Amino acid sequence: MEKKEMRAAYAETLIELGRENPDIVVLEADLMRATGTASFAKAFPDRAFNAGVAEANMVGVASGLSAAGRIPFAATFGSFAGRRDYDQFFLSANYARLNVKLVGTDPGVTAKYNGGTHMPFEDLVLMRAIPGLCVLEPSDPVSLAALVRRSAELYGCVYIRMPRGSADILYPSSESFEIGKSKVLRRGKDVAIFALGALMVGEAIKAAEGLALRGMAASVIDVLSLKPLDLDTLFALARETGRVVSCENGQASGGLGGAIAEYLLEEGIPIKFARIGVRDEFGEVGTQEYLQERFGLTARKIEEAALSLA
Repeated sequence: MEKKEMRAAYAETLIELGRENPDIVVLEADLMRATGTASFAKAFPDRAFNAGVAEANMVGVASGLSAAGRIPFAATFGSFAGRRDYDQFFLSANYARLNVKLVGTDPGVTAKYNGGTHMPFEDLVLMRAIPGLCVLEPSDPVSLAALVRRSAELYGCVYIRMPRGSADILYPSSESFEIGKSKVLRRGKDVAIFALGALMVGEAIKAAEGLALRGMAASVIDVLSLKPLDLDTLFALARETGRVVSCENGQASGGLGGAIAEYLLEEGIPIKFARIGVRDEFGEVGTQEYLQERFGLTARKIEEAALSLA
């Protein structure tokens, strides 16, 4: 598959939006090179702000800019976006009903050598708990570009989770995306695999291919939007297959796995269910391959989980 850096797709989309709308502004906490937004700063020097190594203050500034009518996109490592910025994002942006778009980069094991201190496994859990917040995790550069654009069009706070590095391009450039809607990448009658984010969608596709060789037909759903969750697709495929596997690059409790379990139980849909995700652990230093094996975020583990439900 063709690949492209997610941060390149993010920065290019912001430049396009910046040309269309003078209210688009970008904030960084001394990470413009890492996030790729130095190109936006070059194109629009009066609309790019470096808050320095002061992530919480960056969110406060973004909230002030939003109150003044701007549309701020503020980015930092997912570990800082989810933990260090949380109080300011909760109160100054969300509680105040403003329009701040917060971007957490290198989530979960994609933080690799930055290790446990910079490895956010809990950001989805925390963000999902904020009332009214939209929580997105695009799966490829095309969906990222589209959902950044949709976020700019939507009034309200959004949390976008993305790796900075290269990802497979899964969709044609003409594909349309909506906040709150998933994409069914593969249809199968035996099990439904709901995956969130570039890493886990890729592993889910591999798992489905492996399951096909074992005689099990799997649906693969690119969730894209954790909140709001696409309940129509969830309920339809849960009823159709009777078996559901959730896959996320973060804590298995409280994020996608928690959301799916809650909604299916409330709806009274009888299913067999398994979760792929981190099991109440902190991160550590390592290659992405090692970390995926270490925390069970692999196609093999997804296959095993699906087969255990048969």
